[in-house]
Amino acid sequence: MAQKIKLSTIAESLGLSTATISLALRDSPLVASDTREKIKEQARALGYIYNRRAASLRTSRSGIIGVVVHDIMNPFYGEILKAIETELDRNRQTFILSNHYDSVEKQRNFIETLLQLGGDGVIMSPAIGTPIEDVRLAETNGMPLILVARSMEGTALPTYRGDDSYGISLATNHLIGLGHKTIAMIGGTDQTSTGRDRYQGYVNALRKAGIEVDPELRIPGPRSMQGGFEAAVNFLSLPQKPTAAVCWNDLVAIGLMNGIARTGLVVGQDISVTGYDDLEQASIAVPALTTVSNQQAEVGRLAARALLDRLAGSHEPDGIHLIKPEMRIRQSTGPHRPRA
Repeated sequence: MAQKIKLSTIAESLGLSTATISLALRDSPLVASDTREKIKEQARALGYIYNRRAASLRTSRSGIIGVVVHDIMNPFYGEILKAIETELDRNRQTFILSNHYDSVEKQRNFIETLLQLGGDGVIMSPAIGTPIEDVRLAETNGMPLILVARSMEGTALPTYRGDDSYGISLATNHLIGLGHKTIAMIGGTDQTSTGRDRYQGYVNALRKAGIEVDPELRIPGPRSMQGGFEAAVNFLSLPQKPTAAVCWNDLVAIGLMNGIARTGLVVGQDISVTGYDDLEQASIAVPALTTVSNQQAEVGRLAARALLDRLAGSHEPDGIHLIKPEMRIRQSTGPHRPRA
């Protein structure tokens, strides 16, 4: 078996002390930048692999951060994760990712595994029904936890998310301003803070405009493109004949637009549709989707920064930190036209 390369091997080859080699490989500013690069180049050439387990015994830190979200295949979470990764990379932190698909058991298993690996902290978009005990499991074992996208009742944990109620009110007010009064709300669930807040924003905007809130105009459930496509039949069959739809997210909106187009109706002319999140797909959809930017990149950046600050000994205030959404007006909305 080949002998494992040690710090002393690199030190001897360069005529430096093992302390200098160790500091350089940890990017310490105590070592000049050109010397650090020379040491790293030699380490790569010799095939040296950093021993994270040994380092964690010395520092009580593993350099590992856990990130658990609903589903990475949803571009909304993908944009949050990209921002988290960028921020962690700047601080030489490695993250381990898990999808929980709203399975509390899967999420709990991930947290337990992370604790066994000596993880430094965890960023989590909590699964539906997450018990407070699972959050305390991490905290009582010295692993700080930051929430993103969804909040949890009964905890004051630092939580970073868009202001969903305000954001959906922007979309609803945009449609009201175009003359629409029969506006449906498509998608989402009251089981998450996101779903509850977005529906409340829709209700608040209607009431402020003096428009009666009709529960029959709400079609809960869809959260995917396929779900939005399938909801088009129900939407177009509503006896109130809505002329516009506020969708829970961009995926639902794009699916709904495709379903509407299949019937020969023109989105943006016959029926107006808004999305939410301003995913990359929104601007290139046909027609281009009017939507709300939920500032996912900023959510991810702030959450990662908050966790890193906690690990460094400083604390952002506990509680929910809301990031202000912004409206993006494109081609999928237009002036009210009565439906035949």
